[in-house]
Amino acid sequence: MRSRFLRSTLIATVGGLLAALLALPASAAQHDAASTAADAVPASQAAPAAFTHPGVGFSRAQLDTMRSRVDAGTAPQAAAYSQMMGSRYASLSYTPHPRAVVECGSYSNPNYGCTDEREDAIAAYTHALAWYVTRNAAHATKAIQIMDAWSATVRDHTNSNAPLQTAWAASSWPKAAEIIKHVYGNWPNSGRFGTMLRDVYYPEIQNGSNSNGNWELSMTQAIIGIGVHLDDKGIYDRAVSLYRNRVPAFVYLTSDGALPRTKPGDGRDTRDEIIGYWHNQTTFVNGLAQETCRDFVHTGYGIAAMSQVAETSRIQGQDLYPEFGERIRHALGLHATYELNNPPSWLCGGSINRGLGPVTEVGYNALHNRLGNAMSNTEAYTRAGRPMGTNNLFVAWETLTQGDNLS
Repeated sequence: MRSRFLRSTLIATVGGLLAALLALPASAAQHDAASTAADAVPASQAAPAAFTHPGVGFSRAQLDTMRSRVDAGTAPQAAAYSQMMGSRYASLSYTPHPRAVVECGSYSNPNYGCTDEREDAIAAYTHALAWYVTRNAAHATKAIQIMDAWSATVRDHTNSNAPLQTAWAASSWPKAAEIIKHVYGNWPNSGRFGTMLRDVYYPEIQNGSNSNGNWELSMTQAIIGIGVHLDDKGIYDRAVSLYRNRVPAFVYLTSDGALPRTKPGDGRDTRDEIIGYWHNQTTFVNGLAQETCRDFVHTGYGIAAMSQVAETSRIQGQDLYPEFGERIRHALGLHATYELNNPPSWLCGGSINRGLGPVTEVGYNALHNRLGNAMSNTEAYTRAGRPMGTNNLFVAWETLTQGDNLS
């Protein structure tokens, strides 16, 4: 197992260095065509010497800004907070639904605990955020109740969707745990929860996936969150290794060449295999994603996870945005454009399945607000969708935590 891990890490490191050396400024596109604020440079190759807490998807400073804006009634956080507190997840009577074995088939059929697990993880995160704003201990107690119920019960995930289900739930759990453990502080069973993440969740997702890219990107988001929460540099580095291999194989840039890149070792080597994997799209432009012509819903899952991993890396002092920001920016721009406008005939034969979802706040805030890139279509989509709530899977309350929040 260790030798396989070292080999995959070496492959990812070499792949990341080659990607950085080959990256060239993307040509102007029809969507969000401004150049980046800085030349791409390789990100640090290893986990930070010491992890920052809370630091999965948001920083302590961002949480403080969120709280102060809610208290002052300032947009967009005020409306986003009202939206969150009006949801079923914020109810103090919320009851957790833990299961020893969560069984999830394709498209959650069968669904034995799948919805319950994902929504309980979001509810724990919701109550953690509610506590941060209100300092009402009842919300922290509820978050702890939910997390303790699962850490005392869950032992396994089974059936065909087990890796994705695990990734979705494990993308939300660390966010809740970071607030409760490192800010609230009174959590006697926090160690048991950490053991759950290490022994139940991480083994299911640590090897990634050769399925559609949103699977592995969601796994990567979960893995980096687990690594940060456990202060585990090996797990953190595993996430970055997977990310460096998958992101260039999920979002195309013209600098990649005539065809999209492939993930090393995925077995798709011929032109026909690559085009088939890209759902028979044959015209490639900046920001096109491997699942664009499948539908924007699953593409949105991948974009959300890409942004969350980059944001966590920034908070941890590594910062993957210089290396991968162009791919995130163009992916956001292209899909926001055609979520709002009719597609040309060359894109998916002129027929697309929309439904991008509440996935743009993190990338938009980092790449436009922080780094100064013009992202007019992403901005229009993001502002029109505010407050962006939850997809009830693993994306939740990003307008509240990230909306125009540069802290």
